[in-house]
Amino acid sequence: MSRIRIFLSGWLGLILGGCTATYAPPDLGGLYNRAAQLDDAKRNPVIVIPGILGSKLYDPRSGELVWGAFSGGAMSPDNPEGARTIALPMEPDKRLDELTDEVVADGALDQVTINVFGLSLELNAYFQILNTLGAGGYRDRQLAEKGGIDYGEGHFTCFQFDYDWRRDIVGSAKLLHEFILARRAYVQEEIATRYGIENHDVKFDLVAHSMGGLVARYYLRYGPADLPEDGSLPPLTWEGARYVDRVVMIATPNAGSVSSLIELVEGNNLGPFLPRYQPALIGTMPSVYQLLPRSRHEAVVIGVDEKTPITDIYDPALWEKLQWGLASPDQDDLLRMLLPDVADASERRRIALDHQAKALRRAKQFTAAIDEPASPPSGLTLHLIVGDAVPTDAVVAVNFDTGELEVIEKAPGDGTVLRTSALMDERVDGGRATRLESPIAWHRVTFLFQDHLGLTSDPTFSDNLLFLLLEQPETPKAREQ
Repeated sequence: MSRIRIFLSGWLGLILGGCTATYAPPDLGGLYNRAAQLDDAKRNPVIVIPGILGSKLYDPRSGELVWGAFSGGAMSPDNPEGARTIALPMEPDKRLDELTDEVVADGALDQVTINVFGLSLELNAYFQILNTLGAGGYRDRQLAEKGGIDYGEGHFTCFQFDYDWRRDIVGSAKLLHEFILARRAYVQEEIATRYGIENHDVKFDLVAHSMGGLVARYYLRYGPADLPEDGSLPPLTWEGARYVDRVVMIATPNAGSVSSLIELVEGNNLGPFLPRYQPALIGTMPSVYQLLPRSRHEAVVIGVDEKTPITDIYDPALWEKLQWGLASPDQDDLLRMLLPDVADASERRRIALDHQAKALRRAKQFTAAIDEPASPPSGLTLHLIVGDAVPTDAVVAVNFDTGELEVIEKAPGDGTVLRTSALMDERVDGGRATRLESPIAWHRVTFLFQDHLGLTSDPTFSDNLLFLLLEQPETPKAREQ
């Protein structure tokens, strides 16, 4: 008995001691200084891929920011010119990829400033990711070009892929392919100059936040290939994996999010002192539909009490019946701003319903393409950093008479993305499986107790990311090369 008392005393002491101890954040410079200073041809450059809302959008015609200036100077969705510029065009006789405008991406939102009552509030959005990479010795091209950092004679080893997040994710994956080929040629030239190695087989590590992880996943599987027009899936070639060794996804909604449905139906209120983005305006953006939750996961149900799962969340007839998004008669005032040359309300509605149907069909095809189970080729590893300590919207009930939504269940996540969505957890049938069942072959998963944006400012995130990029042992294929 005395041995038991001694054991329990020691065990309780460890627990109580652990509760009262305080620890400073890790000294990243001390931990990774040696690896950060090592600059040779074997070190992969990094590409940072932001998520939805994560890139500035710029209108070269007016010189104004369309998205990204929250302290004044950005276009307002409340007036006709601003609404038309923020929204994507709609035309019934054109494919989604043909509906282009003049707006261009203009850098990642590395730091955001919001003015409230004259006081500035800074949100460090992607700055924390870039700051962590900087501690690891990665030299960022955009920071240098803006004059923020002078890297001397060092060549760039970090690149920000900014893209128009309103558009179809497949189109963004095509642009990522062009971006990678251009940066690869640059790095190859630098390696040839510095080390005398011609045509080095340069591989990249991708660090993708939120929706950026979906861009990366499609690209890895299909490269620049489009989705076939007949609704089928493209051949799974892993074309993009030719240029990538590691992918780190941070809070990626791999199984979608009910938040996207809520925003398509109700609009987006960014804050009490910021403009509201109407449902019809958001409804012009194909990427938002591609973030919808999967029907098989039963995240959208009919009735608070009945909880009958909706079998096809991508059905255009369902959206028209429930008067969701672009199908809402209440949105005609906004449609009049978006379609100033269309005088007839019924014709505006026809155009809006056509656009919504195209976006829904495209989203259904896209999600099927990335949900197809497949093992990545040897040498490619997929890593996930996800939050699982914040109650997050998990199930939404639909009033089938009014179309109104009500969140009826929450589950662990980061406040925006569910843990199960990030993992792409397929254990939805109530079975007895205890091990994760996912079509994504995760190499490593790290859980943090933070919200969606707070993940990247957590010292645990920085420590794990730098270990993975700088010190994690290579895969057998990579060692052979």
